[in-house]
Amino acid sequence: MSTLERVFGFQQLRPGQERVVSAVLAGRSAAAIFPTGSGKSLCYQLPALHLPHLTLVISPLLALMQDQLAFLHARGISAASIDSAQSREQTNETMGKAKSGELKILMISVERLKNERFRNFISQVPISLLVVDEAHCISEWGHNFRPDYLKLPDYQRQFGITQVLLLTATATPPVIADMQRKFAIAMDDVVTTGFYRANLNLLVEPVAGRDKQRRLSEWLGAKPGQPSIVYVTQQKTAEQVAEQLSQRGFAASAYHAGMPHEAREAIQRQFMAGQINCIVATIAFGMGIDKSDIRNVVHFDLPKSTENYSQEIGRAGRDGQPSDCLVLANRDSLNVLENFVYGDTPELDGIRCVLNELLSSSQNGEWELMLNPLSEQSNIRQLPLKTLLVQLELRGIIAPRYAYFAEYRFKYLIEPEALLGKFDGERRLFIEAIVASSNRARTWCSVDFDALYSQHQAERGRVVKALDFFQERGWIELESKQMTDVYALLDPHFDPLALSQELHAYFSQQEASEIARIQAMLDLFASEQCLSQRLAAYFGDANAPQQCGHCSVCRGQVAHLPAPPVLPPLADKDAQSLCSGFVQKYQALKGGEPSAECLTRFLCGIRVPLFTKLKARQLGGFAALEDYPYAEVREWLAQA
Repeated sequence: MSTLERVFGFQQLRPGQERVVSAVLAGRSAAAIFPTGSGKSLCYQLPALHLPHLTLVISPLLALMQDQLAFLHARGISAASIDSAQSREQTNETMGKAKSGELKILMISVERLKNERFRNFISQVPISLLVVDEAHCISEWGHNFRPDYLKLPDYQRQFGITQVLLLTATATPPVIADMQRKFAIAMDDVVTTGFYRANLNLLVEPVAGRDKQRRLSEWLGAKPGQPSIVYVTQQKTAEQVAEQLSQRGFAASAYHAGMPHEAREAIQRQFMAGQINCIVATIAFGMGIDKSDIRNVVHFDLPKSTENYSQEIGRAGRDGQPSDCLVLANRDSLNVLENFVYGDTPELDGIRCVLNELLSSSQNGEWELMLNPLSEQSNIRQLPLKTLLVQLELRGIIAPRYAYFAEYRFKYLIEPEALLGKFDGERRLFIEAIVASSNRARTWCSVDFDALYSQHQAERGRVVKALDFFQERGWIELESKQMTDVYALLDPHFDPLALSQELHAYFSQQEASEIARIQAMLDLFASEQCLSQRLAAYFGDANAPQQCGHCSVCRGQVAHLPAPPVLPPLADKDAQSLCSGFVQKYQALKGGEPSAECLTRFLCGIRVPLFTKLKARQLGGFAALEDYPYAEVREWLAQA
């Protein structure tokens, strides 16, 4: 009996799976671009059992890891994750299993690779295969771009991993080409199975904002007891919609990232068990949810992009039975989507601030930074700040050396004398140096790396290794905090003025591309062509039928999206009175005048680090113009 049948209970692989698994078992790198729910995970789970060493899986979400681990454990496969929700004991136990070869699959987030302790550990473990789940995150031209993913090709080389497998459900042709190039995958080993799913009825219904709640209740009421997900953009909307559905007798619950972890877990369990039929969720919900009988996915608010839409409707009908995917479409929430994009574009001054900081604070060709303080100092949100750093890497200005925790502290679980007694010779002298130079408060000792190096020539890496070893043996309890990134400054002679403008132009181009992505999604929903065909074509799938026969367009209902409510003209507003409180606080803190961009963000209610410092949300004008398009407010302020 084959491993496929014995362990996973399947008689045979699907066509796409077979090509990918064969490539991996033949020792080649591959990419699997399959629609959500088409069995991408099996493409690494099956080979992992036949490969000699560890399979390392990079996964972007904790919920995804937990679901996949539960699936693997149920089949008796030795798999584990290392994640932020675990205790130190659990992490140590997992590391021990990986080192001894007992573990077949280890799942981590990409950020874990910035941790010097983890990199130190993983470099000692032979790895057969690197798996990148949600691999579209590696492309700047994809949705959900995560700058840290760009470093994965470097990590692959650093850890000597010969094979890679990329998995994603939502990659457009340019993104696929980008992924293939970055990991040097042969064209024949990029396997795409098509995006058309015959059992999904794609329905777009034009509904004015004020009527959406009534229409949702009506629509779900006609499908009593069917498992359904309702997607919304904001956390407060999730709470409101779930409450109104509950009042009307639906077993509904809100689900969003602002809720406690335990509450989210409980809701997910109840939904999986059929105790709750309807989840009203932000996009925090659904990644990796393997419930096969979800009959309805409703977009109460517009999704963030065509890719997000495709991913979210992909959670419906995984059992192959007909399922409805409804968009309650209007242009009311368009500003909210666009504001997410505008808020991520750094101001020119912010970029200059980062470049000046790089030049002024680098020493001996190295630049150390902590993300949070730099984000506050430059008024750039953390994600675009990471993107900015990656852009500096790609332009050859800086190169990542390593990341470390600025502070290590430990407490003795055995007496220091007993610890020293376990070593002799040079090692004992080294341990004595650590003990002597660690400043002891009541319970905790802080490690002084500078003193250790200047007085005892003890390299930082060796000290961290020793502390890890003590922790493994149960002799100390170790804590680390304040992640510091260290970069090499490769080109100290760059022109900060010219480079800041070049980078600002790059971000502006990204901004325009994201706004165009939102527009492309609206065009899809208002299409006069078959929706299934249009969606498949967006992802480069030319094999979908010209007319599916079961979308709203094929049923004769072309969606003419209602315009947003008419707003009073901006010309009637008084910019000075709306902004005066903010301008005063800004001047008191910064000493100059805020830019038009900064004022636009204030009036449109966009959150940036500076506004937290100024307590801007408590000021009268904050978000006063959030219903107006950002670009219009910006233009109005520039003329005011």
